Order: sequence, then C-alpha cells, then structure tokens
Amino acid sequence: MSIVTKTGDEGETSLMYGRRVSKTDLRVEACGCVDELNAALGLVRVVSENEFVAKEILAAQKDLITLMGELATAREDIDRYVKDGFKLTTALMVDRLTSVIVDLEKDKSLYPKDWVIPGGNAVSAALDFARTICRRAERSVAALMSDGKDVNGEILRYLNRLSDFCWVLGRYAESCK
Repeated sequence: MSIVTKTGDEGETSLMYGRRVSKTDLRVEACGCVDELNAALGLVRVVSENEFVAKEILAAQKDLITLMGELATAREDIDRYVKDGFKLTTALMVDRLTSVIVDLEKDKSLYPKDWVIPGGNAVSAALDFARTICRRAERSVAALMSDGKDVNGEILRYLNRLSDFCWVLGRYAESCK
C-alpha cells in the first residue's frame, strides 16, 4: 500500500476507524501538534549522548503514541479502540513523569536565579524547543475540550506535565557538560 492515497487532496482526513473530518478540525490540529512534539523529542533523543536523557525521552515518545492514538479516535469509537487492544492515557503515565521531575528537582542548582535563555547546549535547546511545541499541543487539546469534545482529561494533564518535564530535563542537560 502506498503512502499516496489522494484521500486528503480535498482537505479532509480520516480519524481512526475511517471517520472523515476536515483537516482544520480541532482534533486533527491537536493530533498534529502532538505528532510535531514527538518528532522534536526524537531530535532530542538523537542528539543526546546522556543515557538517562535518551531513556526518559524514549519513554515519553512511547506515551505520546498512546496519547495521539486516543486523540485520533472519535469518542463514539473509543470502546472499539480499547477492545482492539489500544491503550488510553492514564494517571499512571502522568505520575511517572511527575516522579522523574521530583527526583530531578532534588538538585536545586538546576533552578537558575533568572530567566532561562535557550541554547545552553544542543540538547537543552532542543528540549526547550520541544517544550514550546508541547505547550502548543496542550493549548490545542484545551481548545478541543472547550469546544465541547469529550476528551480524556489525562491527556491534558500529561501534556502539562510533559512541558514541565522538558524544562527541568533541559536544565539537567545543561548541568551535564
């Protein structure tokens, strides 16, 4: 099967299970932001030589696959999605990130006395870039929810925590010179 399907040539795309929506649909926008975030985190992982950073980023990327799959499924199809073996975004995923942040924050030197200017090194700059994309993804999901769409609240919590995670991991990456 070719990637060239031509089914999007008229400005529509498919959600999971074939539901057609406009490419301007808020759900599609949110999925696109999460996809962009995952790609940015892939860049972080490939430029980092730190095993801890790479391992934590890969775990977050796997979480984002779960999150994006759920976002790409209309709520009418979510039972089918779960029945087909796909996972949903959970509080445990948020708690895992929170735990890593709390552990990193034990090092008080990671918190500068002034505003952070991105670019301390390539890894921290890539993490700061990913953080800004994460905030956009978070706003997109919040807009989807504000529009009355039934969205798992753990998705918004996860993205909020992930942006904090990117920030503190960026400061950690700067300290590992």
